[in-house]
This record gives sequence, C-alpha cells and structure tokens, in this order.
Amino acid sequence: MLVAASGLAREVLALERVVGRYDDLRVLDDDPARRGTALDGAEVVGGLAEIARYPEHDVVVCAGRGATRRSLVERLVELGVGDERYARVIHPAATVSGTAIGRGSIVLAGAVGTANVTVGRHVVVMPQVTLTHDDVVADYVTLCAGVSLGGGVRVDEGAYLGMNACVREGGEVGAGSTLGMGAALLTPLPAGATWVGVPARPIAATYRMEGA
Repeated sequence: MLVAASGLAREVLALERVVGRYDDLRVLDDDPARRGTALDGAEVVGGLAEIARYPEHDVVVCAGRGATRRSLVERLVELGVGDERYARVIHPAATVSGTAIGRGSIVLAGAVGTANVTVGRHVVVMPQVTLTHDDVVADYVTLCAGVSLGGGVRVDEGAYLGMNACVREGGEVGAGSTLGMGAALLTPLPAGATWVGVPARPIAATYRMEGA
C-alpha cells in the first residue's frame, strides 16, 4: 500500500514491479478526486482511513517532504498501523550492503552506502546518492538525486538535501534544515536553516552578496 499518489509513488511502483515481491499494489490518497482512479495502473482506493480494509498489506509512505511523511505516519499510528507494517523499498541497482536501513525507507537506483552507514526510518534516498563510511542519516530525511556525503556525516531528522548537494566529511546537517541544490556544506548547518551556494551559507546572506 503506497500512501500519497505522488511522483515518488510512481517511482516506487516501477521499482516494485521490477522486483516482483508483491502481487497487489494499491494507493491511498486523501484527495477525494483521486478515489477510483489509477496511478500508473495501481488503483487509488481512497483516503488514509481505508487502510483498515487492508490489514495484510505492507505500507510505504511516498510523500516527497520529510515533514509530510512524518505527519502521515503519525496519522497511520492513530489508525493502528505499527512499525512492523512498513516495507523497506530498495532498488536492486543500489549498492547498500554496508548500510543499515530503517523501516519505511526508500532507496532508488544507483545509491551507494559504503561501510557502517545508518539510514533511519522513512528516509528517501534518490538515485545516485553516495553515503560513505560512518554516515548517519536520521528519520524522515530526504536526499535528492546526486547528493554526496563525506565520511562521518550526520544528517538530522527531517532535513532536506537538494540535488547534487554535498557535505564535507565530519559535517552535520541540522534537523529540519534545507541544503540547496548543488551546495557544498563545509561548516555545520543549523537546525531549521536554509543554506545555499558554494561554499554553502545562509540564503539571506547569499542574496545580499549577489545584490552587492
């Protein structure tokens, strides 16, 4: 059961059809206009409350933003969905033998986890992400395509790293923060902040410098 009829859900559907481990793929979405429609051939059976009709289905939350995934998981807890129901979705073309991956996480093609890497619950790892030795990625993080983390990096809960962003070895990305596309993080990124550029710096400072 895929929760949220999103682009990410389409990617998960395509992946699971390649892997072939499920014979019944369905979608939940709270948008009433989507009920009875199909997402790439998978029926949208209704909103979250419909999960009660499918007690045997594994579940994966496919919202793109970590805060939205967290909110949906919290609602599913209220509907009786326990942690054991969440599937790990790992593309066969991902190289993650050195990576511990939490329940509900999605790892797409070309992602690499080298040695002693930890990925938490409900994390999204998009294509061509590189996680090197001793990285720790907390719950609800989103790593967009091409993100690269040096060794010993910590990415805290709910952070969002844009396409092709990179983090220097030993760095930290604070909870709920955003690192912009193509940014290079050399110093710790505070919780809740948005940094962009090379080297990465607060977005307001970046705009002031560009306008100078």
